[in-house]
Amino acid sequence: MSDARRAIDLNADVGEASDDDGIAVERALLGLVTSAHIACGGHAGDEKSMRATVQAALDGGVRIGAHPSYPDRAGFGRQPMELAAADLSAALAAQLDALVAVTASLGTKVHSIKPHGALYGEVARGEATYEVLLGVMAERCGPDAALVLPSGTPAVSLAEDAGLTVLREGFADRAYAADGRLMSRREPGSVYGDPVLARAQAVALATQGTVTAFDGSSLSLDVDTICVHGDSPHAPALARAVREGLAAAGIAVRAPATATRPS
Repeated sequence: MSDARRAIDLNADVGEASDDDGIAVERALLGLVTSAHIACGGHAGDEKSMRATVQAALDGGVRIGAHPSYPDRAGFGRQPMELAAADLSAALAAQLDALVAVTASLGTKVHSIKPHGALYGEVARGEATYEVLLGVMAERCGPDAALVLPSGTPAVSLAEDAGLTVLREGFADRAYAADGRLMSRREPGSVYGDPVLARAQAVALATQGTVTAFDGSSLSLDVDTICVHGDSPHAPALARAVREGLAAAGIAVRAPATATRPS
């Protein structure tokens, strides 16, 4: 990270919980993060959960984004789906329309779009699925909405070249493989429950633009936002540790300024 940038966004994926304990974890996270990407009906979420989560985010001064996915509630959006482009476009449009309507009714808007699960990985390749999402974003969210993408992936440069605002993302609570991708959740050690690990990884990403992969190799990842997932009971403890580590390193935690496209 350059000396000129001494702040970073901390985001969480929320609106996914289906029970009181999970909702309590998400609400605690909304007191710690600066941006929240809200499930909008693909893998989780409905009008009631979106409205409650948006209101909780507004109450906490948290910037709101959308977290669309493949239409796969049974699999929580974690497996790719073979859909015709028109069908995927319709599914994503319905999700973004739903959240845009909720945010508008509460006097705010969707500032960013972060794909979920398998869609996130497919979009990162910068191929057909990426093009579908960009088309839906342009129609539903306007030109100033930012696209959240994994740092170092082909879609980042493609989106920047297209004039989009891109937020390059790193993860505090997930292990990286040597090729820069997140390790599968099925692999032991791929999901962190230890606040010490999460803190160290977040600080390295924010201050050095590096992360240590699972095999011990070092990866260069320039990031604008760091994620702590909301689907773990450890999430609030991880987020607190991350914030403490960033503060100790002299890094402010704040949401990105209102999105503006690069010139």
